[in-house]
Amino acid sequence: MTTEPGFLDGNAAAGDLESLFGADMTMASGRCQGCGLRMRLAEAHAYLGGPGTVLRCPGCEDVLLRMVRSPGDLWLDASGLDYLRLPVAAGCAHDAGAGGPRGDGPSAR
Repeated sequence: MTTEPGFLDGNAAAGDLESLFGADMTMASGRCQGCGLRMRLAEAHAYLGGPGTVLRCPGCEDVLLRMVRSPGDLWLDASGLDYLRLPVAAGCAHDAGAGGPRGDGPSAR
């Protein structure tokens, strides 16, 4: 007998995250602070049934990100991520001449 997992993939949280960041979050990536796994947020396990949205690492199940809306506020805790990387659209003026690492985040483990 096969049971359905209690989570969705991270794409289920893309709309809420896009409303916060103002960018398409389906290609955003990060690294789990717990196990060091690098992943796209779309690969994270999304739990939407509680009072907010929780993304967990697909490797170790640590909490990566929590987001809760109240009538007057939006709360975001991304302390389970070493970094959050948002790709810049091709041809964007902000991309020109920007230095820094590509793909591995601010500090390699």
